[in-house]
Amino acid sequence: MTEIKPLFEQAAAAVKDLQERPDNDVLLRLYALYKQGSEGDAHGPRPGIFDFVAAAKFEAWEALQGLPREQAQQQYIDLARSLGADPGH
Repeated sequence: MTEIKPLFEQAAAAVKDLQERPDNDVLLRLYALYKQGSEGDAHGPRPGIFDFVAAAKFEAWEALQGLPREQAQQQYIDLARSLGADPGH
């Protein structure tokens, strides 16, 4: 079985160079999958209710609670590819 972590890291780098900026829902999904894939389940203090962006990011990450890191990494890679990023090349 191939090591997924290098491909995950390449996908994260490739997403930064996308031609078009994804919409906010996709950006939140990318963020949550990246955090789950790199750090595991959400942890740390919940952002304040008036920090809307940070709260949305935390909630998106928290929604992936229990998803194994490798699965989150694969979903991130798949999403990156669907957006036109080309990890691994």
